[in-house]
Amino acid sequence: QVQLVESGGGLVQPGRSLRLSCAASGSSFRINAMGWYRQAPGKQRELVATILSGDQTNYADSVKGRFTISRDNAKNTAYLQMNSLKPEDTAVYYCNADVTYYSGIRRPSWGQGTQVTVAS
Repeated sequence: QVQLVESGGGLVQPGRSLRLSCAASGSSFRINAMGWYRQAPGKQRELVATILSGDQTNYADSVKGRFTISRDNAKNTAYLQMNSLKPEDTAVYYCNADVTYYSGIRRPSWGQGTQVTVAS
């Protein structure tokens, strides 16, 4: 079973930056796409950004030009560089991975989430 562990969240002032990391651990697996989602209080979880195994990326309109998703396949780690943060970016950020196990089973995996709070 793959485990995803996020880190890098915290409290930051508007206009500043944060970098989130998501490290996958386990055995006998291959990661296809990875992504970041977020959920603000009282709102549904929403897609922030995704990155495919070929490094093709996709972003929510609300973060285009400010956030950058990347991955290090050798480390099974994804990153989310968040610049020019706004109060409306405040949410719990979750990492997601589309995992194929060597047994042939393919299923998504989720991290436990990391809180990002943007406030002065």
